[in-house]
Amino acid sequence: MSGRDPFCQPRRRRRGAALALVFTGVLAAGAVTGSFPEPGPAHRPAAGPAGPATRHEAVQRAAAEAMADGKSPMEAAERAVSRSGDRWGAVYSEGEYEEFQEALDGRYTGVGLSARREPDGRIEVTGVQPGSPASSAGIRAGDRLRSVDGSEVDGRPVTEVVSMLRGDAPAAHAQDAAAGTTVRLGLQRGTRAWTESLHRARLSTRSVTARRLPGGVTVVRIAAFTKGSADAVREALRAAPADGGTILDLRGNSGGLVTEAVDTASGFLDGGLVATYDVDGVQRALHARTGGDTARPLVVLVDGGTMSAAELLTGALQDRGRAVVIGSRTFGKGSVQMPTELPDGSVAELTVGHYRTPSGHAVDGRGITPDLEAGPEALGRAETVLTGLGDPS
Repeated sequence: MSGRDPFCQPRRRRRGAALALVFTGVLAAGAVTGSFPEPGPAHRPAAGPAGPATRHEAVQRAAAEAMADGKSPMEAAERAVSRSGDRWGAVYSEGEYEEFQEALDGRYTGVGLSARREPDGRIEVTGVQPGSPASSAGIRAGDRLRSVDGSEVDGRPVTEVVSMLRGDAPAAHAQDAAAGTTVRLGLQRGTRAWTESLHRARLSTRSVTARRLPGGVTVVRIAAFTKGSADAVREALRAAPADGGTILDLRGNSGGLVTEAVDTASGFLDGGLVATYDVDGVQRALHARTGGDTARPLVVLVDGGTMSAAELLTGALQDRGRAVVIGSRTFGKGSVQMPTELPDGSVAELTVGHYRTPSGHAVDGRGITPDLEAGPEALGRAETVLTGLGDPS
C-alpha cells in the first residue's frame, strides 16, 4: 500500500475542470480525494458481491464499450461514476493524474501566491513563496488581486482563481499552461493599482511551517500532507525547546499522503494503532513506529476544514490520549478510494471502504469532536491548556 490520500473535497468530474486545492490559496496544485491506493495506478477489485468491486467493474465496462464504439472512454466513465452515487468518485485524464501525483510530491506549476476570498468577495494575497515569480515581482501579502489575464476575480471562488492563475485548460483536449507561460495580474496596494506580467514556474510547496510563541511554545502548522511533511515536523520538534509545549495546527488541512500522516503520528507515539480501514470488506490497520516523543505537552488545533488524513492523525492522537484537541468539529471525510486505469490511460477513483480511529470511531460524515470547542480564540486557548499539561521533563 502506497498510502496516498489526495486532498479531500468533493471533486468535479469533468475533464477540463481545475484540479482542487492543496492549500486554500493559489499554491494549490493537486486533485482532491481520500485514497489508500495500492502501488501503481491500476486497481483490480476482486469479483464478488461487494458493492465497491461492482462499481469498479461497471466503470471499466462502460469505458471499454465506449472505446469499442469509437466514443470517449473517459466521458463514459464519468457518466458511470455519476450514476454510481459515489460522492468521492472521480475520473482523471492521464495528464491530470500525473499532475495529481506531482502535487502529492510537493511540486506544482504556478507563480507562488497564496490567497483567500474576503467576506466582501475581494481576493487578497495571503502569502508569497520565497524565490517564486511573485516574490521576484515584489508582490506582498495584503495586496489585492483584481484580475487575471484581464478577467476580474472579485466574487469568484478561490478554486476558480487558482485555475486562472495556473492556466488550467477548460477545453476537453487542451493542455494546461506550462512553466514559462505568461499570466498577467491586476493588483492593488492601498491606492496604487498596477499590472504585473509573470512567467509561471515549476515550484515546490512548503506544507510545514514552525514558529515560536513568546512563552516558548512551538506552533507547527501542517497545511497538507505532501511528501516530506513528517520529516519537516520532526525537524521542527528537534529545534523546539525541550521544556516547551507544542501546538500542532491542522486547521484547514484538507488531507494528503496517508503515509506522511502516519509518520507524523509516529513522532508523538511509541508505536501502536493509528487507524483501521477496510478495502472491499477486508480489514487492515495502520501502526505508528516506536520511539516517538510521548512526554512533550501537545495540543492539536482543528476546524471544519480539517479533513481526511488530517482527521486520521487527529483521531489517533486524541484516542490514544496523546493530545488535547481544540477547535471545532472536523469535516468528516473518512472514506477510502482506489484508482482503476481505463483503456485510454485515464484513471477512475471509486470509494471502496472507510477508516476508523483507534477506538473504532467512524469519521466519515461525522468528523471528530474536539475536547474543547473554540473559534478564533483557539490558539490562545491552546496556550492556556499547555500551561496545565505539566513539565515534559
